[in-house]
Amino acid sequence: MSYDLAVWEGVRPADDKTAGKVFSDLYDRCLDEEVREPPSERITAYVAALLQRWCDITEDEGETSPWSVGPLIGGASGPLVYFGLAWGRADEASAYAVAVAESMELICFDGQQDRLRP
Repeated sequence: MSYDLAVWEGVRPADDKTAGKVFSDLYDRCLDEEVREPPSERITAYVAALLQRWCDITEDEGETSPWSVGPLIGGASGPLVYFGLAWGRADEASAYAVAVAESMELICFDGQQDRLRP
């Protein structure tokens, strides 16, 4: 089981319901297509910042990575990245992921609870 986060570029939605719709639309447009566009520069920088703290799960021989899928950049397309965290590491890793998103002025959305973070 994993804990999922979505991070995207744009204006912060007014509420959780609007954020859920924005996420759904972005997912359909960016990730649910056979041919994906490359991740934007800001999303690429965001993923790189996460990977500076913990390595990609595809490179983790000691299984210390909190990511549940890899490569982490594989969940990115255009202005969106959607990724999972291992349930046992979700508290620490999601707090860090949210803080990095906030510092980069990106929107962070909790996929399990359908709510904006922080």
